[in-house]
Amino acid sequence: MSLLPDVMSLTGTPFFVTAIVVAALAVLVPLLVWHKVGGPVVVRGAVRLSMVLIAQASAVVVVFVAVNNANGLYDTWGDLLGTDSHVGAAPDLGVDGTGGRSIAKEPRVKQHFTPVDDANLGTGVQVTHLTGRVSGADGEVYVWLPPQYDDPAYKTKDFPVVEMLPGYPGSAKDWFTNLDVTEQLRPLMADGEVKPFILVAPRTSLLAGQDTGCANVPGVVNADTWLSVDVRKMVTDNFRAETGADGWAVAGISAGAHCSAKLAIEHPDRYRAGISLSGYNDPAAESASITAGDPALRRETDPLWMLTHAKHPPKTSLFLTGQPRDGYEDALALRRAAKTPTKVWVQKTGGGHLNVVWKPLLPEVFRWLSGQVSGVQNAKVVQDAKGGLRPQGGSGDAAVVQATGAGGVRGEK
Repeated sequence: MSLLPDVMSLTGTPFFVTAIVVAALAVLVPLLVWHKVGGPVVVRGAVRLSMVLIAQASAVVVVFVAVNNANGLYDTWGDLLGTDSHVGAAPDLGVDGTGGRSIAKEPRVKQHFTPVDDANLGTGVQVTHLTGRVSGADGEVYVWLPPQYDDPAYKTKDFPVVEMLPGYPGSAKDWFTNLDVTEQLRPLMADGEVKPFILVAPRTSLLAGQDTGCANVPGVVNADTWLSVDVRKMVTDNFRAETGADGWAVAGISAGAHCSAKLAIEHPDRYRAGISLSGYNDPAAESASITAGDPALRRETDPLWMLTHAKHPPKTSLFLTGQPRDGYEDALALRRAAKTPTKVWVQKTGGGHLNVVWKPLLPEVFRWLSGQVSGVQNAKVVQDAKGGLRPQGGSGDAAVVQATGAGGVRGEK
């Protein structure tokens, strides 16, 4: 089997190592042959200048690959070069994004999942390529199942789900690679500190070089429907997942945080809670946003405008974090605008708009989320002699949900 596809993949170790080797050679070769270059002065100068430029370019490539791998900006060459589109069609689907369809009556979506062979994502992550029947969009969707999922004690249980969204530009892998979400949550789920959530990470970069804002724009993209209808139905059709809004939440960072607040406010019939880590309200905060360029779209996809203009206050809970001038003021504005049954928690952070700021928040965030959604209750599990997991006390619903607003969360409304 050829190793070329692995080596040429934009992300991962093979291409990074190749880039380092090429950069080293680009420096070593000139040192060895600099005085051996023959020919006229102009030729010698041109050859030597080319070697210098190649060395500089190869060093830039190494730095770019390192930054890209560390921040999960681009998954593929198509994403980087802006040549890939994941939109096959974008019909006008109406206000609710279903095009008048009864999604519950639609044929079952059957997907084939394969394990992800990438240590950077942790263990147990699987992936499928989904073509959205309603949205007209397509892309990869990563799924991770909690420790209790395959245990016989839980074979009749439906599990709560969290849909996780990256920033822009961003990779669907981001929560697994840069935030270590599974490695952080697995022991907390096993100890009964948080609920055993199914974690779902879909592609959000659907248009080349443009941020969709997780919105439906007829004729352009149906990103809202892709996330809140197509991905959602695929998960409930293929896993023992909660089907009602009470068992679903959406979480995001940066541009994905804007999306999570928007989706949770807009679709209380699909999500009971939203987590926004360093998000924003005005879509224009992201210069590549397709919704910011149209005054009506910009207004109508602003979570604050949506909340204040809703016919009825949405039954949803929001956990919002940010630092001054980076999401904090926007979070406070949403808290001030919230009316029962909408509930808003705000936590002030510091340290920058960075993964290293968001990553340590996850245990606290998911403890809070455990008190907001339904599904399998928190239950401490122990390992039996055969290596299987068993709930302590013998019941899949044994434990009680823990803290909902502790650990620095302030300002419940």
